[in-house]
Amino acid sequence: MTQVLRVGTRPSALAVAQSGTIAERLRAAGHPTELVEVSTAGDRSSVPVAELGVGVFVAKLREALARGEVDIAVHSYKDLPTAPDPRLRLAAVPTREDPRDALVARDGKVLGELPAGARVGTGSARRRAQLDALGLGLEIVPIRGNVDTRVGKVASGELDAVVVAAAGLRRLGRIGEATELLDPLQMLPAPAQGALAIECRAEDLELVRLLAEVLDDEFTRAAVTAERAVLAALEAGCSAPIGALADVVSDIDDEGRVVDRVSLRAVLGTTDGALLRASATGDMDEAEKLGAALAAELLDMGGTTLLDGPAPHENRWIGSSNR
Repeated sequence: MTQVLRVGTRPSALAVAQSGTIAERLRAAGHPTELVEVSTAGDRSSVPVAELGVGVFVAKLREALARGEVDIAVHSYKDLPTAPDPRLRLAAVPTREDPRDALVARDGKVLGELPAGARVGTGSARRRAQLDALGLGLEIVPIRGNVDTRVGKVASGELDAVVVAAAGLRRLGRIGEATELLDPLQMLPAPAQGALAIECRAEDLELVRLLAEVLDDEFTRAAVTAERAVLAALEAGCSAPIGALADVVSDIDDEGRVVDRVSLRAVLGTTDGALLRASATGDMDEAEKLGAALAAELLDMGGTTLLDGPAPHENRWIGSSNR
């Protein structure tokens, strides 16, 4: 493929940075590229993400791709609706960046050092639910905006801390501003956090093959598939109080052979403020079934109704492990 590949990206600094890494990898493999910025409704609005609706950060980019205005679209995978677009193909899921959440706090503090009543900013119901469940007495303040805006609220003294994705800080070269990388045992990330989704038109079979060959990582794809299957089975969007994280681990099968398996953990906030937790392990080629089964387990445990955030006076969690 010798023509210049037009890589569609949102115009934010983070989106351009992560799309730029994809363009660089394609160029290094001998395929010339150019970035094409496509502004989305989410980029132009200050309304909370939960009110904007699912797919607000990807719809315009997908339309530009379907119309032939760009050849490739680079998305933060966690922003994609769980339902596929039949016009498009998820051609590649590159190696994932750090999936954890990061704390940026005043005076270099870590989460456990924040005093009761400290104002912590996040626009995520998932983060709020898990922060409340820690019982630290924090005041969770809803915020929106890019990394500069969020971190700036700490620098200005408006907030004592913010929680953001570590992947975003790393891609912007700002990971040194994090005062703590939150252990997933404390804070499970959003499904597919830190991963990118590379789409092209379904009929562009040559490009589908090229993107898979140059960019796709089978282990990241399997892990993210399991996480997203939890989200899909719960019929929830990216703003729901759901966290999930999968890792590909080496295991021994019944015949003593070393095999790669997917180890998946998930958390779900409920209407009464509880956090439901479950885990499971399964074969890589059944990652989607594994995620769906874990979601069913969470529903059986009482997660029948999702919420915008847990009741602030509740700090309970219920655990389960399915092997």
